[in-house]
Amino acid sequence: MLLSKMAAEGGGKEMNEIKTQFTTREGLYKLLSHSEYSRPNRVPFNSQGSNPVRVSFVNVNDQSGNGDRLCFNVGRELYFYIYKGVRKAADLSKPIDKRIYKGTQPTCHDFNHLTATAESVSLLVGFSAGQVQLIDPIKKETSKLFNEERLIDKSRVTCVKWVPGSESLFLVAHSSGNMYLYNVEHTCGTTAPHYQLLKQGESFAVHTCKSKSTRNPLLKWTVGEGALNEFAFSPDGKFLACVSQDGFLRVFNFDSVELHGTMKSYFGGLLCVCWSPDGKYIVTGGEDDLVTVWSFVDCRVIARGHGHKSWVSVVAFDPYTTSVEESDPMEFSGSDEDFQDLHFGRDRANSTQSRLSKRNSTDSRPVSVTYRFGSVGQDTQLCLWDLTEDILFPHQPLSRARTHTNVMNATSPPAGSGGTNPGSNGNSITTPGNSVPPPLPRSNSLPHSAVSNAGSKSSVMDGAIASGVSKFATLSLHDRKERHHEKDHKRNHSMGHISSKSSDKLNLVTKTKTDPAKTLGTPLCPRMEDVPLLEPLICKKIAHERLTVLIFLEDCIVTACQEGFICTWARPGKVSLGGLMLSYCAEQMATMKAVNLPYFKVRS
Repeated sequence: MLLSKMAAEGGGKEMNEIKTQFTTREGLYKLLSHSEYSRPNRVPFNSQGSNPVRVSFVNVNDQSGNGDRLCFNVGRELYFYIYKGVRKAADLSKPIDKRIYKGTQPTCHDFNHLTATAESVSLLVGFSAGQVQLIDPIKKETSKLFNEERLIDKSRVTCVKWVPGSESLFLVAHSSGNMYLYNVEHTCGTTAPHYQLLKQGESFAVHTCKSKSTRNPLLKWTVGEGALNEFAFSPDGKFLACVSQDGFLRVFNFDSVELHGTMKSYFGGLLCVCWSPDGKYIVTGGEDDLVTVWSFVDCRVIARGHGHKSWVSVVAFDPYTTSVEESDPMEFSGSDEDFQDLHFGRDRANSTQSRLSKRNSTDSRPVSVTYRFGSVGQDTQLCLWDLTEDILFPHQPLSRARTHTNVMNATSPPAGSGGTNPGSNGNSITTPGNSVPPPLPRSNSLPHSAVSNAGSKSSVMDGAIASGVSKFATLSLHDRKERHHEKDHKRNHSMGHISSKSSDKLNLVTKTKTDPAKTLGTPLCPRMEDVPLLEPLICKKIAHERLTVLIFLEDCIVTACQEGFICTWARPGKVSLGGLMLSYCAEQMATMKAVNLPYFKVRS
């Protein structure tokens, strides 16, 4: 009895230990303590009652070769730094810009990657009182303030993103369940806007703003019930995935305002969403403590992942570790040594993404695909997951015996891998894009697609919005440049509410709250034993406070916790620790002084 008690205590201590490194098939990932970003005084932030810490990246393409810039919010503060990553120790004494707000708190932000230069960047910042601010942290300017008088929406901004390919359009989601489309070139008016219905469907409605002159917001989306927690554009910018507090994932064709498909969480609200680099899969996480993989092509849940012990805050795909291999007589044998040769450079990401489409091509040579994605949660744990071919294509024979994902079925022994999913109809629906975009930009925002300078903006876009659905279908084309192609929950309830584009299935999703008991076990809500259950490759406690950020970069992984610490994890072979320590010691000899800049006030 005593021995078992001691063992339990020892195991608990080990589980509560903060990890500073972990190993996967690629090698060792290591936390770089000298590359930790925070407030200049490095004092942990008292996060009680504050909004989640968020991080955004942008590259300004300066001549120094160190063009990465980092923005993060902590409480009422907003910081803008040069990001040195794995190359050099962070210098917290010299933020490019620092702002402290009164009456409201920053909740989210996003850079416009199209217009970013070494002299100027456009940064959108959403606030807890409902306003959205456009600032330039390089010039230290505040350009515009939207919804200043809170006449459009008084609720907290939950997500703000630039529309992919646009220099002026951006989308804002609120805890009211509404989304608004803005144009930075237009004002918001001095009175509350009046709306007219443009289009409605199951659990959503879109309105235009009635006004004699063009004003913001251009469009108002009402989606589902409860707060709209996050949205994400597909890599080609054509589709929009939204997750709400009502537990639904809804995927729209953004241009035509058509509902493509729907899924419901196993329990509670959905908090986060992301797209695979090729736009074929969507991963969500939320209050059910699970990650759920949904096929865009088949409009169905294909897997669920169980590793977290509390709510999942962020999910993100890693385009630099996604593995695509053609199966031939000399195919990969699966040795760990050979995996050490994987590269994480931009060329590899480009090659990987271009080859992902081969699975749906007419090429007779099979392609082996492994998607890597990660998740972080309020349990302070980082989980990494592999989505392998036995999950993606359950009806096809495996081209090789190797698999890197633990696949379990609730009704069969763990040794029986890869439960099949009835109802898969192959590739009958067009994917979000026939061509695959270049690597994701360094941002926790949506993956923007590649842009060429061949396209030109049109000033008639706003007029098209009010003309009806048929003209609204060209909305994004007018203003975009052309592109190249806490507690464990019981796990016996509903999970996965899916819908196809057909009207009969969409009727199963009503605007009122859906009764889980009526959908459990249907194609809209498969039972836990009906889909494969993934186990994480790694599941490590990496922080003292809940985690709120996970971003995959070329040479590192970036995480952040609610204490306000932004951490850099070097990828295998991407850092010289000796050189970095010398740099760190040299910089720590300098006096660290907080930079005192003026207060910026946004009316609450």
